Amino acid sequence: MNILGIETSCDETSVAIVEDGVNIRANIIASQADLHARYGGVVPEVASRKHVERMIPTVLTALSTAGLGYRDLDAIAVANRPGLLGALLVGVSTAKSFAYLLKIPLTTVHHIEGHIYSSLLANPDLQTKFPVLILIVSGGHTQIVRMDGHGSYTILGKTRDDAAGEAFDKGARLLGLPYPGGPNISRLAESGNPSAVRFPRAVLGDNLDFSFSGVKTSLRTFVQRDAGSTPSQDVAASYQEAIVDSLVSRMRKAAKETGIRDICVVGGVAANRRLSHEMRTMASKNHLQITIPDPVLCTDNAAMIACAGYFRLQNNVPDNLDFDTYATETLGQAPRR
Repeated sequence: MNILGIETSCDETSVAIVEDGVNIRANIIASQADLHARYGGVVPEVASRKHVERMIPTVLTALSTAGLGYRDLDAIAVANRPGLLGALLVGVSTAKSFAYLLKIPLTTVHHIEGHIYSSLLANPDLQTKFPVLILIVSGGHTQIVRMDGHGSYTILGKTRDDAAGEAFDKGARLLGLPYPGGPNISRLAESGNPSAVRFPRAVLGDNLDFSFSGVKTSLRTFVQRDAGSTPSQDVAASYQEAIVDSLVSRMRKAAKETGIRDICVVGGVAANRRLSHEMRTMASKNHLQITIPDPVLCTDNAAMIACAGYFRLQNNVPDNLDFDTYATETLGQAPRR
């Protein structure tokens, strides 16, 4: 079964074709990072226009890469929530048009659910090991989710303010680094000393929630007071360490409290090398099995949407063509109509 996946929730136009849920035949990503770098962040109107320009060419490239034609597609999956409304509408309109013309099923996918399913693309055996624990660190989302089966999620912990990705982006601005902030902090930190500055780690009582506003404020205060005395790579490494330490410690606590031995880390921040290293080290010390997708599957991509869509369709949940798009929606909430 060939699923065409479409992902346009932010500034990547991505189209993928995934066979039988986990076999990636094509995963094309047309990034707009260079375009938005001049503005220091994503401009929604610019992103939407670029999606319009790149949508059909990206579909054609995906079909060519997979060696398929339109009539070889069995179904379509599209991200319709949450995200930038204008950007989502481009992908959703394209998906509806193809589903109508080709007379094939169409299903919608929550963007964060897509990130969850990137772990199955990296490790298909996970679907035989439920329940699993998943740390989602993607843009404005930081959550620990228990997955008991396909489409069955319980949020165990979430951020109370800034997400980890936002903390990286805001920290990069304070350090004078260009967009995209997270990868630039990571590159600078590679040559720094993570113990040079002791930034705070928020402790929010006996729960699994996160908070990153304090470490961001602490960085601002340090930068103003330090006035460049400390090497920037040391500051970046220490700031990154505080964020990574918070993520690792909460995931360790979640595994201990639930007794779940299979854990995953997904989302754009999962591509951070320090986070990946520390998570793998923690998992090894605590006898946990860990899955972290390759970087291309951590960032926004359509393969994860196609994967999630396949399993939704296996559970007989196609959508009619009258569904809407939503800027916000909680993971696990029934799609609104």
